[in-house]
Amino acid sequence: MKVVSVVGARPQFVKAFPVSRALRERHEEVLVHTGQHYSETMSDVFFEELDIPAPEYNLGVGSASQGRQTGAMVSRFGELVERESPDVILVYGDTNSTLASAIVAAKTDASLAHVEAGLRSYNRSMPEEINRVLTDHVSDLLFAPTQRGVENLRKEGIGDGMVHQTGDVMYDAIRWARCRAAERSAVLDEHGLTTNEYVLATVHRAGNTDDPDRLEAIMAALCDADREVVFPIHPRTSERLAECGLRETVAECLTLIDPVGYVDFVRLLDGAERVATDSGGVQKEAFFLDTPCVTLRDETEWVETVDAGWNVLVGADEAAIARELSRPVSLPEKPELYGDGDAAERIVAVIENGGSEDGGVSEVEMTSRATDG
Repeated sequence: MKVVSVVGARPQFVKAFPVSRALRERHEEVLVHTGQHYSETMSDVFFEELDIPAPEYNLGVGSASQGRQTGAMVSRFGELVERESPDVILVYGDTNSTLASAIVAAKTDASLAHVEAGLRSYNRSMPEEINRVLTDHVSDLLFAPTQRGVENLRKEGIGDGMVHQTGDVMYDAIRWARCRAAERSAVLDEHGLTTNEYVLATVHRAGNTDDPDRLEAIMAALCDADREVVFPIHPRTSERLAECGLRETVAECLTLIDPVGYVDFVRLLDGAERVATDSGGVQKEAFFLDTPCVTLRDETEWVETVDAGWNVLVGADEAAIARELSRPVSLPEKPELYGDGDAAERIVAVIENGGSEDGGVSEVEMTSRATDG
């Protein structure tokens, strides 16, 4: 069986590596990097430290407007698929790379498999929401990380053996990365940080960075925090801060560092007293690592973490952000939401069986395991 796997942004590199390892033990995988994140800091380092083989193809698309970037991906990826003739096209998450690959797959004989299917924020102004909904509706195999994802897909009329609750591949990845980080990462020492004595912040989503009022409110709240705030700054965020005249002010009150690799980031997140983020993936990684999360968005696709009391939505409300960064940490018992760390094997088993549950794990079995703890 030949599987073409598509990645283009940091969270997808993380999701792909446990699945790629499982696939390559028994099948041919062709890894395609669209080039959506193309700098060495934002992409190449992830392949190196996660021991993912270098991609067989890099489409070199780079940054552009939503439409132009997606269109370029469709054109270049379409030519690649014609050349490779895969049995399965495997996509992850909700980026433009995901949607472009799904459009191509829908017009070929290859099966389309979507990892992280069924997530919904119910905010159609988010490009990611459009990408994930459209991808789900043209997919042949949908791998939902949670029971809520399965239910979302059923409400939209998707089911009948197409949907498989597998658990979350990011849990597979972070279990490995946490051990690797403890052994190898020196990022805390390099920046003079003490465990549980700093807040980690990440801000990169266009809804925050491209709105000067939201960006200023978020930065003001972070600057007023009562403990050190470590801020690995995304290139786009750095540019927007400079455009708004905030770059120097932020540099004076926050600890700005360059973007770090996955293992170092896991160490930073694991050691933080709490995290403030607008990233979908970081919300979930924080949950896995027992780090309280303050989410700088008005809604989230990871509703389970909010319902569990481990994540709070504050949007760009300066007062709300400040309040949640300063309140004493008091967390309820953490439920098991995302499987047991074997999602990659379950995904490969379902693909091998052509979508059959034979050899895989059914939704009922997964729900029962989660309930049993």
